Amino acid sequence: MTAPAAVTPLVFVTGGVVSSLGKGIAAASLAAILEARGLRVTMMKLDPYINVDPGTMSPFQHGEVYVTDDGAETDLDLGHYERFVSVHLGGRNSITTGKIYENVIRKERRGDYLGATVQVIPHITDEIKRCVDAATEGFDVGLVEIGGTVGDIESLPFLEAIRQIRTERGPDKAVYMHLTLVPFIAAAGELKTKPTQHSVKELRSIGIQPDILLCRSEQPLPDGERRKIASFTNVPEKAVMSAVDLDNIYKIPMWLQAQGLDQIVLERLRLEDKAAPVADLSDWQAVVEASEQPIDEVTIAVVGKYVDHKDAYKSVGEALKHGGIRQRTRVDLKWIESQDIERQGADAVLAGVDGILVPGGFGDRGFEGKVLASKYAREHGVPYFGICYGMQAAVVDVARHMAGLDAANSTENDRQTPHPVIGLITEWRTASGEVEKRSEDSDLGGTMRLGLQEQRLKPGTKARELYGKDVVGERHRHRYEFNNRYRTQLEDAGLVIAAKSMDDLLVEMVELPDHPWFIACQAHPEFQSTPRTGHPLFVGFIRAARERKANAGHGGGRLLKEASA
Repeated sequence: MTAPAAVTPLVFVTGGVVSSLGKGIAAASLAAILEARGLRVTMMKLDPYINVDPGTMSPFQHGEVYVTDDGAETDLDLGHYERFVSVHLGGRNSITTGKIYENVIRKERRGDYLGATVQVIPHITDEIKRCVDAATEGFDVGLVEIGGTVGDIESLPFLEAIRQIRTERGPDKAVYMHLTLVPFIAAAGELKTKPTQHSVKELRSIGIQPDILLCRSEQPLPDGERRKIASFTNVPEKAVMSAVDLDNIYKIPMWLQAQGLDQIVLERLRLEDKAAPVADLSDWQAVVEASEQPIDEVTIAVVGKYVDHKDAYKSVGEALKHGGIRQRTRVDLKWIESQDIERQGADAVLAGVDGILVPGGFGDRGFEGKVLASKYAREHGVPYFGICYGMQAAVVDVARHMAGLDAANSTENDRQTPHPVIGLITEWRTASGEVEKRSEDSDLGGTMRLGLQEQRLKPGTKARELYGKDVVGERHRHRYEFNNRYRTQLEDAGLVIAAKSMDDLLVEMVELPDHPWFIACQAHPEFQSTPRTGHPLFVGFIRAARERKANAGHGGGRLLKEASA
C-alpha cells in the first residue's frame, strides 16, 4: 500500500537487552546528522508508563522533568533532542500510555466510537498513530523513540502501532533502528553477541524486522562479530553499527556519521534528493574541540536536593558545560546535597569552589541549606546563580540577613512565617489588596506556572548586559512567587529587581550590584541552552567563575560586608 505524498517518513528507535543504553542520545545524534544534511527534522518520545506526564513523578525515580515552550512537562529525553537539533518541541512530541488512554476514554465518553467495544486494537493503536502524525506532520523526516525495552508488556501497544505504520505506508516511509547491547565478558576476554540475537528475535516475534542495529559496547565492534550479528539477525552487515562508549556525548554524531548511518537512512527513505551530499558537522567538531582542548578550568558547586540522582538536574549540568564550551573552559561539577550544608556548615562544604549554583526543587527538605549557600556566596564574593528555588532561597537570604526580617521564609515551607517574602500569588494578591492565606487543602497544581513567558529586563543591570536585549522569553515551572509586598523593603536593603513579567506583576530576576556576580531567576534558562550556542546567563556565570579563580589571592576572595538591617 503506497502512502500519500504528505506522509512524513519516520525512523523508529527501539531498545533491547537492558534499559539506559542511550536510545535518546542515539536518536538525537542521528537527527543532528540529518539536520546537518539540510533536512527539516523533528523528534518525539513514546513512553510506556501510565502517568499522563512525568510532572508528578519523583526526580529520584524518573530524573528531570523537562519543560517545553508550550508548558508541557515531558521526559528528559526531549532535553537531549533540543540540545542536538534546532527545532523547538512541545507537548505533542511527548506521548505516554496514560495520555493515549486518557484521549481514547474521553472519545469513548463523548460517543465518538458509536457504541463500539473499545479495544487496544484498533482504538489504542489508532490513537498512537494519530499522535505520531500530529507531531511529525510538515517535516522532511521524524524520529520517534519508543521508551522501555523490547519484551516489556507496557511497550506492546506502541510496538504494534509502529508495525502497522510500516505495513500501511510501505518500507520507504518507515525505518526501524534497534539499539542493543554487546557486552564484554572480562573473564572470557570477548564480546558476546547472543543478547543482541535474542533481542532481535523478540522484536521479530511481534512482526518488526530491524533495518539498522546500533550495538552498544565498551569497544568498537570487530568485523567478525559484525558479520555474525548480521547473519543471525537478517540485517545487512553495513547496517550493523558500533555504538561504542565515548567520553563525550557530543562526539556521537561524528562517530555514527563516519559509519554511514545517515546514508543508510536516506537511501531507505528515498530522501537522497532532498538532502545535501554530505553532512556539515563543523559545529559539532568545534564543540568537541573546545571540550577537549580547554584553556581554563573551574569548579562549580551545584547545591541541590536530588544530587544522588544527577539526572534530576540533567539540563543544569549540561548548560554549565555549555557555558564552559563557549570559552574553552572545563567545568568540573561538585554535586552537593543541600542538607550537608545544614549539618556541616557552608564553610566546610563550599570552601574552594569557583561558583555556586542552586537549582530548582520543591518542599522544605534541604531548603535551609540552599539559603546558607546563598549567604556564603554573598558574603565571600563567590559567583552565585540561583534558578527557581535557588532564586527563592536567595530572596529569603537577603530578607533575613540584609533587610532584618529574621523569620522571613517561603509559605511553601512555613505557612506561619511573619514575613512571607515568597508565596502563592493568591496569598498576597487579591482584589481588595488583602493577604489571602492558603487553606490546607488548596490544589497546589492550580497555581503552577509553566512554559515560555516573556519578561522585561531592567536597563543597567548585569542581566540586561548579558542578554543584550530588553525582552527575553524563558521557560517556567513553579508555583511560588516573589511577594510584591516586600519589593520596596528588599530593594531598600540592596536587592535589585532585574526583570519583571510583561504586566509588571511578577518578579522574574534579581541581582546584587555590589557583588562580583550574584544573579537569580525564577525561570529555568537551562532548558534553552545548547552546546553550539550556550545561554547568556550560563556563559556569564562561568566567565565570572573564571575571574574569581584568576583573582584568588589578589583581592578576588575578599569578604563582602553584610548590609546593615
